[in-house]
Amino acid sequence: MSGHSKWATIKRKKAKVDAQRGKLFTRLSKEIILAAKAGGGDPDGNMRLKSAIQRAKEANIPNDNIQRAIMKGTGELGSGNFEEIIYEGYGPGGVAVMLEIMTDNRNRIAGEIRHFFSRYGGNLGETGCVSWMFDKKGLIVIDKETGADEDDLLLAALEVGAEDMKVEEDSFEIYIDPDNFEAVRDALAERGFALSEAELTMIPQTSINLADKEADQMLKLMDALEDLDDVQEVYANFDIVE
Repeated sequence: MSGHSKWATIKRKKAKVDAQRGKLFTRLSKEIILAAKAGGGDPDGNMRLKSAIQRAKEANIPNDNIQRAIMKGTGELGSGNFEEIIYEGYGPGGVAVMLEIMTDNRNRIAGEIRHFFSRYGGNLGETGCVSWMFDKKGLIVIDKETGADEDDLLLAALEVGAEDMKVEEDSFEIYIDPDNFEAVRDALAERGFALSEAELTMIPQTSINLADKEADQMLKLMDALEDLDDVQEVYANFDIVE
């Protein structure tokens, strides 16, 4: 499929800023800790950890930092009392919002999240209220500035097992069944495509178009939630009309 998503463009630009500010280091380190805590410290037997390490290396996180995060996750260095929580709610215009949290203080983060939902025209919901609107997928992003040809990329992606490709303003987004994610990622890299992003994520089944005040409020809500230290990921099913 093809189309243009203004929100996708904004989100990618913000991600680059976050990386420059060091926020990406913190979030990826926490993901390694969680993955090691849940499935052990051997990436060969822990797909989630292997994927987290791959993303950390792509973000130029030093190997020493990666190893320390793994050891915290396995308890060798003491991981504290971190727990993983999913929060769900609704933003302006009925937008579905789902957050992945890693925190050592459930009450604090719940209060902070509830405050921002209320401040920007939304409300925190019950567990399961919006998660059914999202599908877990592998996502590979290739920037157009790399020179990748749309037709060649689509053909290659489908040949190696991808499900679909979406054309954005400045990038190509390739969607993959989670079970095939690593194989497709490695195959495209071997064929010479420069991967800007490669991750497992949650993709909304449908989107809500926002404009004017609702769009402004939704962007402010996303910024506020993503700036919280305990928030690992924020997923939402909205787009912004031109």
